[in-house]
Amino acid sequence: MVKTIEGYHVPVLLQPSIDGLNIRPGGVYVDATFGGGGHSRELLSRLDSTAHLYSFDQDADAEKNVFQLETGGQQRFIDDPRFTFVRSNFRYLRNWMRYYGVEGIDGLLADLGVSSHHFDDESRGFSFRFDAPLDMRMNKREGKTAADIVNTYAEEALAKVFYLYGELKNSRRLAAALVAARTTKPIATTQDFLHVVEPFFKREREKKDLACLFQALRIEVNHEMEALSDMLLAAIDCLKPGGRLCVITYHSLEDRMVKNIMKTGNIAGERQVDFYGRMETPLKLVNNKVIVPDSDEQRENSRSRSAKLRIAEKK
Repeated sequence: MVKTIEGYHVPVLLQPSIDGLNIRPGGVYVDATFGGGGHSRELLSRLDSTAHLYSFDQDADAEKNVFQLETGGQQRFIDDPRFTFVRSNFRYLRNWMRYYGVEGIDGLLADLGVSSHHFDDESRGFSFRFDAPLDMRMNKREGKTAADIVNTYAEEALAKVFYLYGELKNSRRLAAALVAARTTKPIATTQDFLHVVEPFFKREREKKDLACLFQALRIEVNHEMEALSDMLLAAIDCLKPGGRLCVITYHSLEDRMVKNIMKTGNIAGERQVDFYGRMETPLKLVNNKVIVPDSDEQRENSRSRSAKLRIAEKK
């Protein structure tokens, strides 16, 4: 059975994020995280015939969502001359806009993190619920797998990944145990990995801590923080004056980076002031307080429970 877009991923904060773009019907927009296409389709529904939407995703599974094979031929989910799918990491936003001859965009939406599809796909290694190859790559065409990292990183480097990206206090003990275990046999699957690390987590916090550990590995595999930094800085360059940047985050690391960029224009959150002491920043906040899903959405979509939407406008 071929999965539909709806079965692939349920878009989070759909209406607030699209509303936050303050759509100009004839504008040029970017959906930096196509996924199941829910945000893209809603965005297209608000654009006129002169507009254009560029949707990015590096995952081949997401690209398949543009098409669905059905009996009797091929049906395109988004068959629209105003739509261009870009099979690429969103960190290359600036290069692709230059390639397509786009001088400026009116808005960019990014729904960060991992789609529900990735957690539910037993073959991708994103979840500790299944025994699968320890992969975790968003783009399966290139890069190191999670297994490569676990089996080749030095103990200190592993501990750093677990501490910085998983915020785990026992990161050094986890790294030491993995380095010791891999001398006996390579750690190739999620179950191999769990067999080594599970004794280090208390039963009452096991699922939460394992989620943090898997998150840390996933972030390292996909260079997520570096890619996010590149994309946010490129978005500032590409946005027209008055253009909107809407970003949905799911964990504190990415949310801190987005907040810093929107408030100060730089990743570190350092205030830049002019001669008169006035803060210089390319963006202005649209919502000082983050927007979160309402109780109905949180009940219907568990992924939305940690979601935060931040919106800024180019000065």
